Amino acid sequence: MRVSSKPTRLTATRARAALLPGLALIAASLAACASSNTTKLINLPNGETGFAVNCSGADAGSSWASCYVQAGKACGPTGYDIVSKDNDEGGTAGGGITNVVSANVKNRSMVIRCK
Repeated sequence: MRVSSKPTRLTATRARAALLPGLALIAASLAACASSNTTKLINLPNGETGFAVNCSGADAGSSWASCYVQAGKACGPTGYDIVSKDNDEGGTAGGGITNVVSANVKNRSMVIRCK
């Protein structure tokens, strides 16, 4: 049995085809990072407890409305007061190979205290 010692050459088409699954994985990872909706229990400076609500991102699920919904769920029917709230700052994020993936990511977060 004879084994060839000739290296195999990938054609340009085969090389691109080999890269596609990796690019799809990168795009999916960036899309997952495009939205950050979290609510965390925190201690406020005055000793009370509150919640840090984050609804940053670029998709439709990351808006001030989603922050208010998260705050309502955290505090329930008693309601909440907004202790502090940041503004809609952000810019284009993403990029990579040929700038296929980019988004206008907004930073939205607020601190609330349940009534």
